[in-house]
Amino acid sequence: MTPDLTDILSKTNLLRSVPAEDLSALAAASRLRTFGRGQVVFTRGDPGDTVIVVVSGRVKVVVRSADGGALTLAIIGPGGVFGEVGVADGGPRSSDAQTLDESRLLLVPREAIQEICARVPAAAQALTASIAATLRRLTDAAADLIFLDLPRRVAKMLLSQPSGDDGAIRLKMSQEELAHQVGGTRQSVNAALRDFERRGWIDSRDRIITVKEAAALSRFARTELSAS
Repeated sequence: MTPDLTDILSKTNLLRSVPAEDLSALAAASRLRTFGRGQVVFTRGDPGDTVIVVVSGRVKVVVRSADGGALTLAIIGPGGVFGEVGVADGGPRSSDAQTLDESRLLLVPREAIQEICARVPAAAQALTASIAATLRRLTDAAADLIFLDLPRRVAKMLLSQPSGDDGAIRLKMSQEELAHQVGGTRQSVNAALRDFERRGWIDSRDRIITVKEAAALSRFARTELSAS
């Protein structure tokens, strides 16, 4: 079944204020592509010539070191948008993007977004807000890397995940993927999770982590290192 691209664009924070006729033209200029699990969407240095909307699946945005280390900057799910920084400066990609699941992605030309932002002030404001939100998130992540030890970064990341219908937080993610999100190794993340499980704060089985004591985990994440 072919998705309604205009409807998809209208539900994004970036383009929800754009008139319907402009969204229809934008949808016609865009390309819908299917990517397999683990497929590279773009790499650092590629032209930043599209804004990408996740129609289905998940995409991780990651930076990599020369020795193979990786730090996941964001995981984008359905309805999310990434790559919008290139609209502002026309520069190349500053990170890699790779699918975590089989995904359908809508690639929207940068020039088309720029043209709409020039005519629709609300769209330009939404673009500015999106870039500002990215900057705030990266600033918070940098502060965590500097000021929090790894177990507290793991605790904070677990608590940041959405809860299910029953109120429980369940994380279906490999320890390697989790390590890439908190800037650690698989071994160090595994040690932190074992400690949390020993304290009764989480339950981990079949690659699903369930937070059982969110309040205790939250207190631990906020505790100053000097007091631990």
